[in-house]
This record gives sequence, C-alpha cells and structure tokens, in this order.
Amino acid sequence: MGNTLVAVLSVVLAVVVGSLMILLTDETVRETAGYIGARPSDFLNAMWTAISDAYTALFNGAIYNTNVDGFETRIRPLTETLKYAGPLILAGLGVGLAFRAGLFNIGGRGQMLLAGAAAGWVGVGMDLPLALHLPLAVLAGALAGALWAGLAGFLKAQAGAHEVIVTIMLNYVGYYLVFYALSKQGLLQAPGSLNPKSQPMPESVILPKLLGDRFNLHAGFLLALAAVGVVWWLLNKSAMGFRFRAVGENPDAARASGIDVGRTYITVMLIAGGLVGLAGVNQILGTATSGVTVDLDAGIGFDAITVALLGRSRPLGILAAGLLFGALKAGSFSMAAAEGIPVEIVLVIQSLIVLFIAAPPLVRAIFRLPKEATA
Repeated sequence: MGNTLVAVLSVVLAVVVGSLMILLTDETVRETAGYIGARPSDFLNAMWTAISDAYTALFNGAIYNTNVDGFETRIRPLTETLKYAGPLILAGLGVGLAFRAGLFNIGGRGQMLLAGAAAGWVGVGMDLPLALHLPLAVLAGALAGALWAGLAGFLKAQAGAHEVIVTIMLNYVGYYLVFYALSKQGLLQAPGSLNPKSQPMPESVILPKLLGDRFNLHAGFLLALAAVGVVWWLLNKSAMGFRFRAVGENPDAARASGIDVGRTYITVMLIAGGLVGLAGVNQILGTATSGVTVDLDAGIGFDAITVALLGRSRPLGILAAGLLFGALKAGSFSMAAAEGIPVEIVLVIQSLIVLFIAAPPLVRAIFRLPKEATA
C-alpha cells in the first residue's frame, strides 16, 4: 500500500508542477502579474481560469467531450484514450515482467520495430483468408519481438552481458535492419516507392474495429486486456512465475534452491519481448495501418518503462498506468487545440512522474509520510 500511495502522490506532484508551467505559458496570467499589487483578484482569477480550462480541455479530449452534441461524439475521446492505452499496456507488461525477474528491458523500440516489420511482411507478402492471415501476422510479430529480446537474455545467461547495454544497442540494430528492409525493393519497400515505407496493410490483416468505423478503437485493446490477465496468472499462479519472482528477489538464493537462473533469464526475456512485440503488432495492424515505417513505435518503447515503473511492475498497476498515459496522450491534443497549451507540457508531466517515482524518499519527505519499513 505504501508503494501505491507513493505512485499516486508522484502523479499528483507531477500535475502540480505541470500546472505551474501552464501558468508560466499563459499570456493572461503574465499580463495580470504585471499589476498584481493594484488588482490581485485579476491575477488570481487568471490563474484559476488557466488551470481549470487546461484540465477541462484535457478531460474533454480524453474522457468525455461536453462541448459537442450526441452521445457517440461525446464518448469518442474515451475510445481514443483506450486506443492509445493498448500498446502502452502491452509494452509496459513486457518491461514490467522483466523487472520482476531483476532484468531491465530497455529494448522496447527495437522489439516493436522488428515485430511490426514481421507482422507487416506477413500482411503485405502473403495472400491468405482473414481466418489465417490476421492470426499469422500477430504470431509473426510476437515471435519477432520474443526472439529479439531473447537474444539479450541469451547473452545475459551465457556471457554475463548486461541486458541494459545489450537491449539499448539492439534498438539501433533493429532500427537499421528495418530501415534497410524498407529501403530495398523485394523486401518491405512498397513497389515503385523511393521512401522507406511498406505498402498499406490489406483488409484481411487489420485488427477489427470494436465500435464500428466511426471510432478508431480496435481489437488491440482487447488483446492488451487479455495479456494483463495472462501475465497476472503467470506471475501469481504458476510455477514459472514463482521462478521469475525468486530470481528477481535474489538470483544467488534462487540458484542455491535449484532454479536454473540462466534459463530463467532467457525465458523471461522471450516472454517480455513477445509482449512488447504485440505492442508493435497493435500499432501496425490496428493504429498505423498505412504501412510499416521506422517510426511505427511512436516512442511507446520508452514510454513503456514509465508505465511499468508507475504500475510497480504489477499487471493491474500497469493496466491503470497505461490508461492514465493513454488519457494524457489523447487529452494533450485537445489542450493544444482548445487552449494553445504546448503538447510538450504533457511530456514534462510524464517525465516528472518518472522522476518522483524514482525518488520515493523525496515524495515521502514532501508529504511527510513515514519512512518505508525495512526488513
């Protein structure tokens, strides 16, 4: 409960600092500050208006838009939040699962790129009926992500290579491999194109829309929910999950008790990479169906680290964190359009969340919480 409270308060602190930045960028606030001594009420009213309008716009863009008519139009922001949350949850699960085994999977970008490229290759390179085409593309993407992350696990187990360095370097290798495939005719590049991009995904391989063509929410979100359930069962109800947690707590003790730590490293990275790979599949077969590009990860591979940290590497916590970050992403566009607030402020809020989560003593000191009990 203490860690959960610190996570919640970290979000609160980040929002408070973000509010201060909103005030600093608001012209009316700066103008009224010039004569605050004469009419302080103008300054206070401007502050309240700037902050309330900003977060109202965030709510309207992420949850429920009260400024439009029609129930379907009003709930569209919620569907956008769920759409953005899907790949964040999947990638966050991949990062969080590795965290639970004491590993740092920083290779989300490379794993998503390879997975998206594999799924896209199956999508545009094979002519199959829907019942086979879509499942095969999803499986190819998950397998590509699993093998790419599994390589880091193998090097960790066999050579003691640090997984942080390996996964970061594999991000670059994966990027240039996909860039090469997208730049060469006969591999992934669209015929007749000079740009590093594949053909659009055919209908037979696109994840179906959940609420019809009026909304962008697709079945990738259901895939994310299913993954949350599977990872929760894996960690809490299976012998394999027990081994993951044991190795994460103390690999020497786990080895002494008969657990093959090296094999556990490989297994957990394979599963983690498969989950991150599903995030890449979610993107290319659900959100960015216009074709595979080197930008298909959209920064999700790194955002997933924040999601996993905020969710304390617990599946349900990662679900909640993914929804929060999906809402921030969906709402940031509304804030920018309606109030002229830079989208970068939302990125600052996300970064501050990481900062405060990484410094629990700071959060406890600010809110005068008791120190965390130690064993």
